[in-house]
Amino acid sequence: MTIGIWENQRLFEIRTERTSYVFGINEKGTVQHLYWGEPVEAAELASLLRARAHSSFDMEIDRETEEFGGWGGAHYAEPGLKVAFGDGVRDLKLDYAGYEKNGDDELTIRLADRHYAFRIDVRYKVRPEYDLIERHVVVRNGEKLPVRIDQAMAAVWSVQGLPEYRMTHVTGRWAGEYQLRRTVLSEGKKTIESRRGFTGPHANPWFAIDDGEAGERGGRVWFGALAWSGNWKIVAEKTTYGHVRIAGGVNDFDGAFLLGPGESYTSPVFVGGFTASGFGAMSRLLHRYERDCVLPSSRPRKVLYNSWEATEFDVRADEQIKLARRAAQLGVERFVVDDGWFGARNSDRAGLGDWHVNPAKFPNGLQELIGEVQALGMEFGLWVEPESVNPDSDLYRAHPEWIYQFPTREGTQLRNQYLLNLGLPEVKAFVLDFMTELLSTYEIKFIKWDMNRTVTEPGAPESAGPVWQKHVDHLYAIWAELRARFPDVEFETCAGGGSRIDLGMLRFADQAWISDNTDARDRLAMQEGFSYVYSPSVMMCWVTESPNGFNGRSLPLSYRFHSSMMGGLGIGANIAKWTGEEMEEARGFVALYKEIRHLVTEGELFRLEPMGRSNAAAYQYVGRDAAEAVVFAFLHSQHFGSEVRRVRLQGLRPEAEYEVRQDGAEPIVLHGSTLINAGYPLTLRGDYGSTLLRLRIR
Repeated sequence: MTIGIWENQRLFEIRTERTSYVFGINEKGTVQHLYWGEPVEAAELASLLRARAHSSFDMEIDRETEEFGGWGGAHYAEPGLKVAFGDGVRDLKLDYAGYEKNGDDELTIRLADRHYAFRIDVRYKVRPEYDLIERHVVVRNGEKLPVRIDQAMAAVWSVQGLPEYRMTHVTGRWAGEYQLRRTVLSEGKKTIESRRGFTGPHANPWFAIDDGEAGERGGRVWFGALAWSGNWKIVAEKTTYGHVRIAGGVNDFDGAFLLGPGESYTSPVFVGGFTASGFGAMSRLLHRYERDCVLPSSRPRKVLYNSWEATEFDVRADEQIKLARRAAQLGVERFVVDDGWFGARNSDRAGLGDWHVNPAKFPNGLQELIGEVQALGMEFGLWVEPESVNPDSDLYRAHPEWIYQFPTREGTQLRNQYLLNLGLPEVKAFVLDFMTELLSTYEIKFIKWDMNRTVTEPGAPESAGPVWQKHVDHLYAIWAELRARFPDVEFETCAGGGSRIDLGMLRFADQAWISDNTDARDRLAMQEGFSYVYSPSVMMCWVTESPNGFNGRSLPLSYRFHSSMMGGLGIGANIAKWTGEEMEEARGFVALYKEIRHLVTEGELFRLEPMGRSNAAAYQYVGRDAAEAVVFAFLHSQHFGSEVRRVRLQGLRPEAEYEVRQDGAEPIVLHGSTLINAGYPLTLRGDYGSTLLRLRIR
C-alpha cells in the first residue's frame, strides 16, 4: 500500500519502503499534518487530529502543522498561499473539499475558499523506492475578477517532536559555492533564498533537518529540494510550541502576479524525504532518484577538454587544432571551444549576442576545426551565452528594447553586458532560432550554456505577467525544444560557475559546472557540499594549472586528477605547455578514469572521511551489486612525520573476499567485514598527497 485512506477517520497515509507520512482532516476542516518518520500504523494516529488553542493570542495552534494553508484568520505562520481577491479582500479561508486518488502513487487533496470560487489542489506523487514524496500545488481562479497572488509556495513540510532542531544547508559566493553550514533553529524563521533571477551561488534550494545528533552513517534526517531555477525561498520556522514547518517555492519578493478568471497556476515541485540512516543515506536516496527520475539521459560522462584556460578569447583555428591533437593524445573524448569563437569577440566587452562564426579566427569556417576534431576520434562542443548581450554588438544596436530595463533608468552593466528579457516572445524565438541554426549547421555534440550575470532592472509591460517567472518558464521551454530537436546533443548548465543547478534545471541538463574555481583542494570542499543533494554523475571537474590562478596553490598532477575523477572528468589546463612526462602521467589517469567512471557516475557515494574532521578526506564509490568499488583519499598537510590511518569502508558485502589494489601496487585480499569494521591501512605522505584504491570481488 503506497497511499492509504481511512474515510471514516478522514485520515491519509503516504507509505514508502521505509517511511510513513500521515495527515488528516480535523473537525474544523483543516488539513493537519500528524507524522513523518519510520513506518507506523497510521490508523492509530487518528486521536492526534484535533483543533488546538492556547489563548486569544494563540487561537489556532493546529494550523502551525497545516499541510497547506493560506494567510487568513488568526494564522500568522509563513503561509502556503497569500492572495487578494478582486473586491479587495485579502483573507483566505480554505476548507477541505475532498480528494482524488490517481493510481497507486498519486493523491490530490482539494481545498476551497468558503466564499469565493477559488480552489487549490495539493498534489502528492510517491516515489516509494527512494523514500521520497514529490509535492506541488495547482491554484485555480473561478472568480469573475482577477485574483492577485502575493505568495504561492510549492509545499509546506512539518517536522515535530524533536528536542532540538538543526538545519543543514549550503552557502557561498562566486568561486566558493556549496559550502556546508549547520544551524540550530531557535524560535523564529531561518530563510535561505535567491532574489537574483536564478538559483544563485549564495544558497541552493534544499534543506535537511535533524536533532543535532545525526551523522554520515546514522541518525534521523528530514530533507527536501525545490525544482526551480529562478527566484526561490525556503523558510524554516520554529514555533513556540516546538514544531518546525518548512515552506518553499517561488520567491514572493517582487513576485506578485494576477491570476485571471478561469486561469490556473502550477507551482514547481518540492520533493521531500526522510531517512533514519544519516546524511549519507539521504544523499544516496537523492542521487538514485535524480539518475532514475530527473536527469534527461543516462549516457556516461565523456572525458572533455576545454580550451578556455589555454587561449581565453584568443581563439584561432590553427591553435585550436594543435590543442585538439594534444588532447587526443591524452585519450580525451570531447573537445570544447569556449568563449571567443563568434562575432567581434576579442574580450568580454563586445560581440555577445552576435552568434555567427568569426571569419578572421576561422578563415576556412568552423567546420575545418570540427572535421579535425572528429578525425582525431573526438566529439566537438561549443560554449554559448544566449541570455546576455554586450552593448557593443549588432544585436543590441538592432534591438536595445530586448534587454531588462526601466524606462527612466540607465541599466546596470555586469561583466560589460546586459541581460535579455527572455520573457518576451520575440527574444525567446530569437534564442531558439539561432541555437537551432547553429546545431543544424554544424556537427556539434555538446553545448556549454553559460549565464554570467544576475537579473537587474527587471522591467516589463504589465501584460507580460510575472517577469521573474516568465524568464525561467521560457528557458525551460527552449531547453525542452532543443532537446527534442537534437536528441544526440548533450547540454551543460553553467551560470558563472554553479549558480543555476537545481532539480528543475537538471530535468534538461546532462551535466553541471559547479564552480569557476578549479583549485583541486577548494574543489574537494565544494564537491562534498554539492554531493549532499546532487549526483556526482552531473558534476563536472577540471584538471587545471598549478599554481592555480585563483589562489596560487601548487598541487601535484596526481592530486588534481584524483580530485577531478570524482565526477565527470575534464581537462582545462594549457596542455600545449605540458612536458612529455606530464602528458604520459595524464594519459594514464584518463585511461584509469575510463575504467572506473561507471562506479563514479552510477555507483553509491559514501563520504568516509568528510572535509574538516582532520587533515585528510576520503570518499568511496560502490557499484550497485557491491562487486567493485573505488576509494579516493587525500592528505592536505603532513603533521609530525608519516602516519598510517585506517579508513573504514562502507557498502561492501561482509562475507565476500575483495582484491584491493592501491595505485597500481600488488593487490592484497581482504574480506568485506575486515574492510568495513577494521578498515584499510593508508599511508599518505607529504602535503597534498592522494591515493586511489580499487576493489573487486575475487
